Amino acid sequence: MRILAAGVITETNTFSPWPTGRRAFEANRVFHGDASTADSDAETAMIARLWRRLADRDGHTFVESVFALAQPSGPTVQSVYEGYRDAILADARAHGPFDVVLLLLHGAMVSSGCDDCEGEIIAGLRDVAGPRAVIGAVLDLHCHLTELMVSRADVIIPVKEYPHTDFPERSEELYGLCVRAAKGEIKPTTAVFDCRMVGFYPTTHEPMRGLTDTLFAAEKRHGVLSAGFAHGFPWGDTPETGSRVLVVTDNDPKLARETAAEIGTKIYRAREALLPRFADIETALTAAGRSNGIAVLADTADNSGGGAPSDNVSLLRAMLARKMHDAAYGGIWDPVSAEICADAGVGAKLSLRLGGKCGPASGDSLDVEVIVRGIRENHDQTGLTGTRAAMGLSVWVEASGIDIVIMSLRTQIFHPDAFTGLGIDLTKKRTIVVKSSWHFQAGFGPMADTIIPVATPGAIQMNFAALDYRKKRDMNFFPRVRDPLGLD
Repeated sequence: MRILAAGVITETNTFSPWPTGRRAFEANRVFHGDASTADSDAETAMIARLWRRLADRDGHTFVESVFALAQPSGPTVQSVYEGYRDAILADARAHGPFDVVLLLLHGAMVSSGCDDCEGEIIAGLRDVAGPRAVIGAVLDLHCHLTELMVSRADVIIPVKEYPHTDFPERSEELYGLCVRAAKGEIKPTTAVFDCRMVGFYPTTHEPMRGLTDTLFAAEKRHGVLSAGFAHGFPWGDTPETGSRVLVVTDNDPKLARETAAEIGTKIYRAREALLPRFADIETALTAAGRSNGIAVLADTADNSGGGAPSDNVSLLRAMLARKMHDAAYGGIWDPVSAEICADAGVGAKLSLRLGGKCGPASGDSLDVEVIVRGIRENHDQTGLTGTRAAMGLSVWVEASGIDIVIMSLRTQIFHPDAFTGLGIDLTKKRTIVVKSSWHFQAGFGPMADTIIPVATPGAIQMNFAALDYRKKRDMNFFPRVRDPLGLD
């Protein structure tokens, strides 16, 4: 059996002020047929190695095409997207025919000329590979689950967890189902239930924890091959933005429809409880001050993982105004400040204009006196699933008793070693602020006595009813409409 594997990943915030270009992908290393054999701990390489190991184990021929990943940002430059798309299609033509095509995609990639990049890639591969090839894709759960994707793929599996700790498990699941389908052992049939919702659904807490467990329970039923919840990406304005349940069964369309509707209805009935209700800055800082242990605060709206700049310093300004001590704050994306501090050297005292550089969502910059405490030329942190996330030239500065991490590569904060790798001792802190919406929970959860998501200023606002959608076809969605499905 011949297997082709490829992947292009970026999450597009269509409200973000700048495009995603070629350099954004190259900063994370673009692989051209060598992801599984390269000396790299990139997430794309990790999944490619997993698929190659499984294919080798089973005696199949494994062929790789492009694997590329860029940090979330604005729409991808059309020529850049088309370059990666066309390279994958060219490899499919040149090295085919293939029995199985495995894709690692995000599902919320938008280019300047295409609202459904992943759907277009899948459709192009269907045209090249033909109707007998089995095409499967694993998606980020913050995907736009489009009709084109579902109609042209045989199996789509969104990851189930947020934080996304289960990409390896879902990728192995995809491999198994696609190979079984290619052997004729199963015949995947898919149904989608549109919840008519737009939202934000972390899976570590109720009620989403229990609803996620419902997906796993459904997969134990006879005939159900996979059950997933595509949360959707609210900050991507596309015709099909929204939350949907997807169920794959073994040649049983009725079971797929009924199971998707059952799970989707459960999620819909929990819609009020699922709305994010985050504390404002002052309320959050007061709550942190009352904590008896370590309080970890999330600067949710300035999370680069959702396409925000990560240079809004509103929360830091409030911390300084309160004269907080035993506190750490990171990471601010400010390459200019990082370079100035690195050039000044450890121990230097200087005036710094910090943050507020990228646009309206960045807010005002902060003028502050700092002492440079640590410098690392190529700093990184533990990412999801154990991979390393680059932070570039990074510095630790102290301002009025608050330790601050400034980085030159834009990324969200995943793990405590984003701080400790620069020399900051977090065990002595009472308050730790991270620029992240929810992925930080995997790394910081074990050390936190209190976790407080904060409704901060920035590009990722949680008032979904007020998002300025221009392309979304169906504006009859919760929370814009109280009961769009008419079930109450």
